Amino acid sequence: MASDKKVILITGGNTGLGFEIAKALYQSEIPYEVIIGTRKVSKGEDAIAALRKEIPQSASSLSLVQVDLNSDASLEKAIESISSQHGRLDSLVNNGGGSFDSDIQEGKMTLREGFNATWDLNVSGTHVLTSLAVPLLLKSADPRIVFITSGTSTLTETEITNHPNLARLNANPPAGWPKPKVGLALTAYRSTKTGLNMLMREWHRILKNDGVKVWAVSPGFLATGLGGVGSESLKKMGARDPSVGGQFVRDVLQGKRDEDAGKAIRSGTIQPW
Repeated sequence: MASDKKVILITGGNTGLGFEIAKALYQSEIPYEVIIGTRKVSKGEDAIAALRKEIPQSASSLSLVQVDLNSDASLEKAIESISSQHGRLDSLVNNGGGSFDSDIQEGKMTLREGFNATWDLNVSGTHVLTSLAVPLLLKSADPRIVFITSGTSTLTETEITNHPNLARLNANPPAGWPKPKVGLALTAYRSTKTGLNMLMREWHRILKNDGVKVWAVSPGFLATGLGGVGSESLKKMGARDPSVGGQFVRDVLQGKRDEDAGKAIRSGTIQPW
């Protein structure tokens, strides 16, 4: 059951940043058991097929587990599956999440529906999965938890408008109500990622004496198409290729930012709170 390969679960591993994290690990010379957590099994199968086609030879193995962050039963079953197959979990990458701000803006969801859906997916589901995974993580010789946060989550930088991306995020709309529906709608998403930073700090506090290293990783502005915004549109705004984020997370899992455990980190620096 147990093997020398480090066992890593990546939620939302079938697409976007999660897929790029899986790819970066699968390309590594270090052998891993890369478990792609995906809400729809068929999409996980497609992701594994794509990785094997793109990278015909690898020291690592790929597998998948059904992970629905909105379902406790799904999360319990996923952890049971990993326990029975591998006996431990070395790293949990809490990447799965989403944004419903555009659905609110377009009237597809009410404000309450959209906010609750965003918090349930990005924070509550992640918290439940982490809680369930702890017993398996404590069986690892080098347990690690990564929470994927966002550069939009920092409270300090909400007051900065002299950078093009921050100017877009923090611009004040004209007076009057209702406000015009222009630009990226991110209020719920930003709020949940700020909440996720505190969740990371709590898990850092709770598990520090158990030797578990915990981070919030801010991968940078990536062209993942999150929230229904096309990747090409994001690239025009300055977004980088998602592979950059995948390699960053791989570096964290391989120990290159151990001195910054307990922090929200960016490539080469600490993200302000």
